Amino acid sequence: MSRLLIIGCGGVARVAICKCCQNSDVFTDIMIASRTKAKCDALKEELQPKTATKIETAQVDADNTQEVIGLINSWKPDAVLNVALPYQDLAIMDACVATGVHYIDTANYEAEDTEDPAWRAIYEARCRELGFTAYFDYSWQWAYQDKFKEAGITGLLGSGFDPGVTSVYAAYARKHYFDEIHYIDILDCNGGDHGYPFATNFNPEINLREVSAPGSYWEDGKWVEIEPMSIKREYDFPEVGEKDMYLLHHEEIESLAKNIPGVKRIRFFMTFGQSYLTHMKCLENVGMLRTDPVSFDGREIVPIQFLKALLPDPASLGPRTVGKTNIGCIFTGIKDGKEKTIYIYNVCDHQECYQEVGSQAVSYTTGVPAMIGAMLVVNGTWQKPGVFNVEEFDPDPYMDALNRFGLPWVVCEDPQTVA
Repeated sequence: MSRLLIIGCGGVARVAICKCCQNSDVFTDIMIASRTKAKCDALKEELQPKTATKIETAQVDADNTQEVIGLINSWKPDAVLNVALPYQDLAIMDACVATGVHYIDTANYEAEDTEDPAWRAIYEARCRELGFTAYFDYSWQWAYQDKFKEAGITGLLGSGFDPGVTSVYAAYARKHYFDEIHYIDILDCNGGDHGYPFATNFNPEINLREVSAPGSYWEDGKWVEIEPMSIKREYDFPEVGEKDMYLLHHEEIESLAKNIPGVKRIRFFMTFGQSYLTHMKCLENVGMLRTDPVSFDGREIVPIQFLKALLPDPASLGPRTVGKTNIGCIFTGIKDGKEKTIYIYNVCDHQECYQEVGSQAVSYTTGVPAMIGAMLVVNGTWQKPGVFNVEEFDPDPYMDALNRFGLPWVVCEDPQTVA
């Protein structure tokens, strides 16, 4: 029996909430809290007749730590599941420290205002230290380690799919298949078609910022940075087919490099169609991906935020998206003195996801692991004071839960590798 406060009510939150309601033995009570309470109320009205989980709702500004503290103190949850925006991670973590409540999220902290002078000073120092220029990394949240230890609470970072499941795959491969893992390639393929010339499958502002940023990968103990989208590979994905994929920076590279001993190289690839790339390049060329304010008609606007308002809401893509996703990891290493390669992956069907929970597979593959991470924290399976990434815990309970709650995985031995 547990009480879970869920902050956020977008596409990923919807999936996590639906899955909590399917798991009423663990989640006896949930509260859905968002800036727009009407969205929470509508979801409660839809789900409450179908579940034994008691659902309550509240309005909260997740940027306001004092508001979050007030909500926690009044409702008294066992844990907070943060499925809001990564901009709000630190404010919610501060609230959890102040109230002594466990914390779970799906993506690492990312600053919303990247032109703020105070943030820029810290960011530029961090870039010099790491040797790459990503706008998001785990240093901000890892800095909470002592605070969480002193409060006696668990902070579980990155319990989505990538980061999240892919990192658990790494821990599982290391435990069961390898003596040492030397190479990890994380492959994220969305073979879905929503019918629009251009749209993003999750928050457009975050998606476009990630894709247009320099790429980077970990090799021989250091970061290697490349021009955006400058490394392309082709891969024949099971149940999806051959797709073009591009090397990007992604946050789980940083945590896996820290937590998987002996790893020599970690790369992250994501598939993109030509229409997406053409539109994105055009938008970048005309300045629509800028994150700094510009003056327009007597007021200041941030171009990428304005673009977000023009693009289709990712939550609206579910009914019209067909096809499948395939997300997984190729591991190469040593077992009993011999080189070995395996590929662990999941395939998810967009329409099957929509029929079950009313969201497409991109939200589903993040929302299900969010619930699993919260479940393992609140039931004590993954619970110890401090801040941790998912690969730092025993992977077996998580892997079992993936099979039970809709994300079954496959282990393929001797797979196609990536040059």
